[in-house]
Amino acid sequence: MCADEITFDKLPEAVAYLIKEMTQIKEMVECNQNQNPLPAKRVPIGIDDACRIIGKAKPTVYALVRKRLLPCYKNGKKLYFFEDELVQWISNGKKKTLQEIESEAESDYKKRFKGIRK
Repeated sequence: MCADEITFDKLPEAVAYLIKEMTQIKEMVECNQNQNPLPAKRVPIGIDDACRIIGKAKPTVYALVRKRLLPCYKNGKKLYFFEDELVQWISNGKKKTLQEIESEAESDYKKRFKGIRK
């Protein structure tokens, strides 16, 4: 439908056409969002925010960076961090509970001595 053709008599038809087209566009956008969600935007943070996230003092953070234990980026004299990497770093340091250790030991024992039992 072309804009030149719209008259007062054809106005309801034009509105119906636009509603139909908008519905199709909305369905396409919703379908596309479900299939390909946009990646979360990664914004670098400074040393103060990094200290707050991991719960360490600045000297401790600087020491961890110097020992290359904490993921960071350096541009000039300034350090930058990404929050998701800091959270991952914290997650990697998880200590196993006694129950997890016992469970692993039991499964390892069963694997090693599976064929020996009579």
